[in-house]
Amino acid sequence: MTAASPPEILRAPLVVEFPFTRSLGPVQSAFLTGLREGTVLGVKTSDGKVMVPPVEYDPVTAEEIRELVEVGATGTVTTWAWNDRPRPQQPLDTPFAWVLVKLDGADTALLHALDAPGPDAVRTGMRVRVRWAAERIGAITDIACFEPYDGPAGGEAVPHDGDFADAVTGIVAEARLDYVYSPGRAQTAYIEALSERRTVGERCPSCHKVYVPPRGACPTCGVATTDRIEVGPAGTVTTYCIVNIKAKNLDIEVPYVYAHIALDGAGLALHGRIGGIPYDQVRMGLRVEPVWTEGGRYPDHYRPTGEPDADYDAYKELI
Repeated sequence: MTAASPPEILRAPLVVEFPFTRSLGPVQSAFLTGLREGTVLGVKTSDGKVMVPPVEYDPVTAEEIRELVEVGATGTVTTWAWNDRPRPQQPLDTPFAWVLVKLDGADTALLHALDAPGPDAVRTGMRVRVRWAAERIGAITDIACFEPYDGPAGGEAVPHDGDFADAVTGIVAEARLDYVYSPGRAQTAYIEALSERRTVGERCPSCHKVYVPPRGACPTCGVATTDRIEVGPAGTVTTYCIVNIKAKNLDIEVPYVYAHIALDGAGLALHGRIGGIPYDQVRMGLRVEPVWTEGGRYPDHYRPTGEPDADYDAYKELI
């Protein structure tokens, strides 16, 4: 007898990123413009504490603070952690230390990278200085990193008016997370069924709720869900939103509708795009069915079935 081969473990790289544009108030604008000009600015709070990076509201009184001061480009490491495997877009592409540095004249610490040959070369209390980037644009990356320093300490913080020519007034903040995703037993079965154009969930043996997509366990009862139940393919729109902003790298014309859809037999709604109908005709209770593209492993979108709308009482618990 030949032993059965173990099931394939599904894995796939996954990237979650969300770049967004934010405007800057007078304090943050002065701070980032100052970095572009090789000047580090902080702000003085009502009790005389100098905060770097600066904040716009006093953490004690919650009042607006606008008293800018210039601090030194040298400072002291207050704590650190060694990073032996730098990730893409981190400050340095060789191993380095993450450090909190209290700059001369400041009372709080700034987080950045320290270029050091190894962890034995880093210690709390060591003196460091800013290494400026070759090209500066008005961003925290204008500080390329910190480097060890054995020169004299800087002086006290001095007042600064924060006025610079061509001030930076906005930035694009890029949040990104790269990781490898493994769906596990329950979602592997769900994904494999989708490749056959079927939607399969799992039913809780205690409360009998059918989870789609399945989670492997019922979060309410705390028991494993092992009974697989095929649901749909048709379902009901329980709620929806109209998308008016085009997403990067998404080839869908706006406006379009993204909806929660309770497939027939499912105990909760999944989400999907609604097509085949003008966006302003989508409504709660609309009956829809999946549309598959050639070679697609999941529905491209859902379209109206032509059935009468579902009664509100039939799906109100799934909203």
